[in-house]
Amino acid sequence: MIQMKIFGTFLLAAAVSMLAAQTPSIQKSAPLTEAAPANVGISPDRLKWIDEMLQQSVSDGQIPGAVALIARNGKIVYHKAFGTADAQTGRKQKVDDIFRIASQTKAITATAVMMLWEEGRFQLDDPISKYIPEFKSPKVLQSFRYTDTSFTTRPANKEITIRHLLTHTSGLGYGVIDGDERMKLIYQKAGTTDLFTTADVSIGSVVEKLAKLPLHHDPGEKFTYSMGLDVLGYLVEVVSGLPFDRFLKERLFDPLGMTDTWFYLPKDKADRLVAVQYRKDGQWANYPKTFYDPDYPVTGARKFFAGGAGLVGSAKDYATFLQMYLNGGELNGVRILSRTTVASILANQVGNLMGTDQYYGLAFGVLTEQGSAKGGQGSQGTFTWGGYFNTQYFADPKEQTIGILMKQTQGPVDDQTAWKFRQLVATAIDD
Repeated sequence: MIQMKIFGTFLLAAAVSMLAAQTPSIQKSAPLTEAAPANVGISPDRLKWIDEMLQQSVSDGQIPGAVALIARNGKIVYHKAFGTADAQTGRKQKVDDIFRIASQTKAITATAVMMLWEEGRFQLDDPISKYIPEFKSPKVLQSFRYTDTSFTTRPANKEITIRHLLTHTSGLGYGVIDGDERMKLIYQKAGTTDLFTTADVSIGSVVEKLAKLPLHHDPGEKFTYSMGLDVLGYLVEVVSGLPFDRFLKERLFDPLGMTDTWFYLPKDKADRLVAVQYRKDGQWANYPKTFYDPDYPVTGARKFFAGGAGLVGSAKDYATFLQMYLNGGELNGVRILSRTTVASILANQVGNLMGTDQYYGLAFGVLTEQGSAKGGQGSQGTFTWGGYFNTQYFADPKEQTIGILMKQTQGPVDDQTAWKFRQLVATAIDD
């Protein structure tokens, strides 16, 4: 079993890991604290437009509720809650509520990978098979029969590297949410787990299944959104000798003070989890169990540490994570990453594979000059992504501005809040 590989190197790797705790920094920026908007060049009058927009969106039934946070120059100038957090109980949304952040997990996993890279544990262009041998000699899907889901493959023209996995260019797919129906069926038949589950599933067992499946294309040829970050979550376990959840808590969350970010919530935080909601008969209702279990963060086996989509957290916690990046890898005197590493993470790693308005770095989508010029998205270099349950974030290094918008919805909804929020934040700058 692939999980057993951890134990062969655990003692040595764990010992090294203890020596490689995050270092104190010569720089010491303050933790995120609240300040008056005008003190950091944000118009308090224009922030009222965001109040009106979100309140109207709740009233019109576009969203059941939301938590919005804006920070500039390391100061929180807007942090408000709107609507309801649970359709069944009618509980009102609160600013410290906890959300399933889904794919916002990816940037956190990528950060963990780069922390280990900084320690000289591997090179980004190392083949992943050097650390997870099951990925040796990958194959690309060639033909597929819908009648019995059988398929043929051909050898890939190169090995999958760590960089390929970070940049979604490995050729791996994404099971239930994959854009290719053939891949959906192949992943389903193999029994892979995309995200939230209460079943007794480990990250190692999922990676073992992924390694046997065909690729969309040769590594490096296309941008194909994938479970590559789930593979890298397991890489963190193999290289560090620590379970992935423990690595993140000890090496990233605790040093940054991200006390509300978990794979599985402690009992004393479970009542702050926002319900996933959908429109049913014209009203908001709590979402039923489908291919994922909405009760994932609080019930079940509590063993699946999905590096691509598994975390839950609060708006302030994620803003703290982004502020560390805006600070060049440091927060509150703790050095998480070197600023030179941050520069590499935010650099273009995929050329024009995502088009001309945005490129992908090693952890985020990043706005290009052309994308910025169109307006409403932020300055060139703004980094961003979102999550499956309708969460969004962005951070603008030029303006030193962070925007977080957390919601929890599924199914077809007429939700215009994401683009409106981002546009209104940009136009609230007044200095």
